Amino acid sequence: MQLTGKTVCFLGDSITEGAGASAKEKCFVSLFAAAHPEATVHNFGIGGTRIAKQTTPSENPRWDLDFVSRVPQMPDEADVICVFGGTNDFGHGDARFGHWGDKTNDTFWGALYTLSMDLINKYPTARIVFFTPLHRNTKLAPRDKGDGFWSLDDYAEAIRKNAAYFAFPVLDLRTQSGIQPQVPVLAEKFTKDGLHPNDAGYERLFRMVDHFIANLE
Repeated sequence: MQLTGKTVCFLGDSITEGAGASAKEKCFVSLFAAAHPEATVHNFGIGGTRIAKQTTPSENPRWDLDFVSRVPQMPDEADVICVFGGTNDFGHGDARFGHWGDKTNDTFWGALYTLSMDLINKYPTARIVFFTPLHRNTKLAPRDKGDGFWSLDDYAEAIRKNAAYFAFPVLDLRTQSGIQPQVPVLAEKFTKDGLHPNDAGYERLFRMVDHFIANLE
């Protein structure tokens, strides 16, 4: 995709915001913006946030600014929307996982559907894409979400299936990033804490995102 004059928005959590980078300029969104001065790039990453709505208020109210609730604050016009979340829904969100057919943001499945519809209605001609969560080495066991125990792989698969329904392209970082923090040498090389990338991890993430967006039609 040619990006001259285009607007690109990244909606995400702390990894989109740049947690773990040595400086704001080192996060993957900043690197992308620096590589494409011909485009307008917005970083809508907020650390701790989730795709789905939280039932019990978090210790930090900022974490409860779920992705669905933030769509109205995004610009009225955009050409590419990149959604990168799910790891916090798995890690510390209390919304039920839900199932295909849910249509409210009270479950993860429902929030994916609601977010997708909200983005389509706001940006009907934009390219809307989703990224699956990266691997992490913290809290790996399936988590009880009130309707069963679900793994991060389950969350990634829901993202893939929801995207397939809406014909959204998916950057599958879970299978393609080469960043697996359970392998000590990779954790040291590419992550700050086993969850957030370090500068090298963000550089790799930027290259993958840049290539992915460049090949959008």
